[in-house]
Amino acid sequence: MLQKIGSGELNWCGTQYPTNSAAMDANMSLWEYEEFLFEACHLNSADPVAEWMKVHDEQERIVQILDTKKHLEFKSKDTQLTLDVEGRKWVNCDGKVNFPDGEIYTSPIENSVNGHIRFSYPAIHMGNEVEDIVLTFKDGKVVDAKAAKGEEFLKKMLASDEGASRVGEIAIGTNYKIPKFTKNILFDEKLGGTIHLAVGASLPEAGGQNQSGLHWDMICNMKDGGEIYGDGELIYKDGKFVI
Repeated sequence: MLQKIGSGELNWCGTQYPTNSAAMDANMSLWEYEEFLFEACHLNSADPVAEWMKVHDEQERIVQILDTKKHLEFKSKDTQLTLDVEGRKWVNCDGKVNFPDGEIYTSPIENSVNGHIRFSYPAIHMGNEVEDIVLTFKDGKVVDAKAAKGEEFLKKMLASDEGASRVGEIAIGTNYKIPKFTKNILFDEKLGGTIHLAVGASLPEAGGQNQSGLHWDMICNMKDGGEIYGDGELIYKDGKFVI
């Protein structure tokens, strides 16, 4: 499926219908969840299409800058991570595939990821919640994995195949109309002021080569002192781009 998406052979769009169970996961009433969904999708604006065109234009400006960078460094509380992206493509997620949308992502060079990262929110996979994850990487591979809750499941998933313990995606969430974590990755990976890293399968459209049956997104808050450097230049601080 990922290969077909990457080649353009398969067109798709993932969205969310407001249901009672989704609202309960997000600690909202159904009415609150409906309004949350409409806001996140810019559907309450006078011209939603125009709003998404603005998202496209701003993110495209940032993507073009990031496409010139070779080396990235991420810093935040309990996080210091470096990786290389030379030759990889940054993808502008502007509402055509996921809806709502609001992120930019790439697949890093597979053996380049080094350092450690602490994830601010529970990582949810196959109905399992894993809390307070800290991953340590050496030459692209997870060499240590800790969690306050669900550590056994985390380690099982990372060992599920050869590519599961490597990074398939690094991304920056840009949708500031999503105000809170909802236990739904469609929204949570788009949270403005966060980054997310996915262990497992790379995204072919970004030039990634890692293969795995796993693709598990984990989210790190960058709003309180978080920084991103591109080739030594500060490009992002406290949850927003400064370029």
